[in-house]
Amino acid sequence: MHKEVKTQAEFDEAVKSGKVLVDFWATWCGPCLMMGEKISGELEPAMPDLAVVKVNVDEAPELAAAFGIMSIPAIFCYKDGRKVAEFVGVTDTKEIEAAFG
Repeated sequence: MHKEVKTQAEFDEAVKSGKVLVDFWATWCGPCLMMGEKISGELEPAMPDLAVVKVNVDEAPELAAAFGIMSIPAIFCYKDGRKVAEFVGVTDTKEIEAAFG
């Protein structure tokens, strides 16, 4: 299940517990769309306890800037409120899965 967030408060609430993947992306970004398909087609079925949070950098530029997003797709992995990994670009879903331990 995907959740869109646009504010820091929404972000903080979304990542505070459990395994959360944050996907910084944009509609015009081909690699972002490819990564989105990999997340929903490969990663979510392999990790049913994973929450996916989407941050559209065009709709939430302040949030993207707050996290220093310079290139997309950018994937942040959170476990119980703590960032455990960060990936930039199209990434193998096995690498992302391994980051959650």
